[in-house]
Order: sequence, then C-alpha cells, then structure tokens
Amino acid sequence: MLRIDPASSEPPFAQLHAQILAQVADGILTPGDRLPTVRRLAGDLGIAPNTVARAYRELEADGVLEGRGRAGTFVRSTVTAGRTAPAVASARAAAEKYAESARSLGLAPGEALALVRQALGT
Repeated sequence: MLRIDPASSEPPFAQLHAQILAQVADGILTPGDRLPTVRRLAGDLGIAPNTVARAYRELEADGVLEGRGRAGTFVRSTVTAGRTAPAVASARAAAEKYAESARSLGLAPGEALALVRQALGT
C-alpha cells in the first residue's frame, strides 16, 4: 500500500518514488506487475495526477518501470527480485533520504554536499 504523508518535508512525488522503489527492492512488486493508472493512484492518494506521473517517469528513467502506452505501467522484466536493476535507482533513493535527514537537522545545502564529498573522498 502506498501512502503520502502531507506533513513530510519530502515532496509527494519523492515519497511515491521511494515507496515504489522500496516495494520493488523488497520483492513486493515483482517483474511484470502492473501499477495502477496515474489517475487511479492519484485519486486513491488524494494528489494531483502530475505528481504520480512524475514519480512514474523518474522510475522509468531509473530502469525500474516501463510504460506500455494504453496497456499501463509495469515493473520492468529486467528487475530481479530483491534488487532494482540500475544502481542509480538505489542511489537516488538513498540521496533523497539523506537530503530529508540533512534538512531535518538544519544543515545548509552546502554543508550537506560537503559531507557527501568528504564521504566519497573527493
């Protein structure tokens, strides 16, 4: 089940992106599973259809989902259970969680980036 927390500092599209990514990684959503239509999910969650569409587009760009036109949006067949295909999808989710943590701690963006650069050794 997908949920949007209106009190979260994380934008709704990012919450949706992270939740779908987590469900794929946990094997809850498996290759070939069809996701709800943009309009249906937006209605169920009480958010704008463009918000759902953005999350779906980003997950498609990450290689996790594939849109098949009128047939719908599906988990890509190249996604294996317990692992999302490209590393960029997992890295994006981790970056989103880090950004939310950094904001909640009151770090300025420059400070948060400096910590990432230090951790990467650059």
